[in-house]
Amino acid sequence: MVFSTYPFLFYFLPVFLALYYILPKKARNAVLLLASLLFYYIGEQGYALLLLFSSVLDYTAGRIIEKHRGSRRAKAALFASIFCNLLLLGFFKYSGFVVENLNALFGLSIPPLAIDLPLGISFYTFQTMSYTLDVYKGNVRVQRNLPNFMVYVTMFPQLVAGPIVRYRDVADKLDDRRHTWEGFATGATRFVVGLGKKLLLADTLGQLGAAAQGAAERSVLSCWLVVVSYMLQVYFDFSGYSDMAIGLGRIIGFSFPENFNYPFIAKSVSEFWRRWHISMGSWFRDYVYIPLGGNRVSPLKWARNIAVVWCITGLWHGAAWNFVLWGLYFGVFLVLEKLFLHKFMQKAPSALQRAYTLVVLVVSFVIFRFENVADIAGHLQGMAGLASLPAADRETLYYLRSYGPVLLIAALGATPVLRDLVGRLRSHRRAVAAIDALTPVFTVTLLLLAAAYCVDGSFSPFLYFRF
Repeated sequence: MVFSTYPFLFYFLPVFLALYYILPKKARNAVLLLASLLFYYIGEQGYALLLLFSSVLDYTAGRIIEKHRGSRRAKAALFASIFCNLLLLGFFKYSGFVVENLNALFGLSIPPLAIDLPLGISFYTFQTMSYTLDVYKGNVRVQRNLPNFMVYVTMFPQLVAGPIVRYRDVADKLDDRRHTWEGFATGATRFVVGLGKKLLLADTLGQLGAAAQGAAERSVLSCWLVVVSYMLQVYFDFSGYSDMAIGLGRIIGFSFPENFNYPFIAKSVSEFWRRWHISMGSWFRDYVYIPLGGNRVSPLKWARNIAVVWCITGLWHGAAWNFVLWGLYFGVFLVLEKLFLHKFMQKAPSALQRAYTLVVLVVSFVIFRFENVADIAGHLQGMAGLASLPAADRETLYYLRSYGPVLLIAALGATPVLRDLVGRLRSHRRAVAAIDALTPVFTVTLLLLAAAYCVDGSFSPFLYFRF
């Protein structure tokens, strides 16, 4: 089930919220757990058992680690948790990729396994592994209540596409959390903003990208339009889902971590990754990069650590070589910035720093979008004007005129301009009351627009569901 669909918005969510708030406070975790399992079962049926297995596995591992802390049994439980989670993730996500490459490398004809990727497996396996690792390190107290632990793992607002919520983020609120009208209203507004990002911006930008990609005649303009629309589509699609997840969390009393912070205004690649998919970046930093030694090692080992982390980061996004190339591409720039580009760029004007970062990002999204290396190279040549293409074509100019307002709104929305404007207005006493009065009007209007689009539009899943 997807947040931006008619059944979720008009059936699942209202019924869930009604039951959640009508029933006694003690029953709310049970309502949330049953609703989350139903939410996942509707989308995956049999794979719901995999989710239950992962939950019970890591709950049991945590209890063993706590009971036998410092012993071999504790280490064995931690190893079993990590091994089983990675085995499940590897089997469902990478077995086909491995078979395909073995066949190509050794001329074999091993039949590929017809396995669908379980929704959210990349997210919930990372969440449960972080729990057992943190219990082992003594960073969190073990959860003794299995249903409460399952609430953490299966919580439907963030189950299938993040943000990656660590146990420490919600541990205290699993047993006791406050529900306020202010929290409900703030969460509802955040959810509606995310819904608008997804339906009104991301899906429309996806249509623009598909139209430009399918244009009868390629041109430099069409190549650029494909990538720019895709960049903005991915941003509004994923940040929109994160907004909806965070908003739903606030409605039911949880505070999920922020996952995006206007990444396209970054002045370096390093800063971009502190602003984009923040929960994933911090996960790899804390559980892979730092255990490898981080930057407190020799320069050669540090470069190795960067390569390992970004190779894994690329593979986490998908079982294809373009994702590995995409990860290593970022790894190279992070190394270059650390060694000498950072000092050089600090002396450059802010506009030049942002221009450099955007150029790096544009190339990265070409790598991310096209699986075939030849297609990647061909598209980059087209964008650079090296493929004997016309500067523009009539069909692409028509698309640019038609979708121009959406592109401008998206480009503006990807910056903190509107947020900063509202912040400055709030410094004036008279404006505060007006903003507070207009916020519900804005929320309801945006909800009606998104709902109308949802009813009339075709189904469009979130892009990160397949990662």
